[in-house]
Amino acid sequence: MKIAIINGPNLNLLGTREPEVYGSQTFDQYFETLKKKYPDVEFSYFQSNVEGELINELQRVGFSFAGIIFNPGGYTHTSVAIGDAIASIKTQVIEVHISNVHAREDFRKISHVSAKCKGTISGLGLKGYELALQFFL
Repeated sequence: MKIAIINGPNLNLLGTREPEVYGSQTFDQYFETLKKKYPDVEFSYFQSNVEGELINELQRVGFSFAGIIFNPGGYTHTSVAIGDAIASIKTQVIEVHISNVHAREDFRKISHVSAKCKGTISGLGLKGYELALQFFL
């Protein structure tokens, strides 16, 4: 089973960025743990701070993978184009947010992505990625 994990802007700074919100583990560390725990899953991982690159990756994997776990970061609240890209592909997408976006600033309560996804997991830290994976398994 092929599962893509796609992370958006600033998620390359996990482990150092606001550890009180996002924790002290890097995503690379977490990703290695996830791969070891699920050796039968063929993972693809992509991170970009650039909106168009995220759209390109969604389109690249969106017709041949069993599932996409996607954390669009701040683009959740601003990118109609990313929402349109998700609506345009066949592969189901589970949206993941490390923090509880609904308990934060008001602008984070707006999403241009959530309605296009199969579901959303928010506020459960990095564990949200594994829970999204469980849906696909």
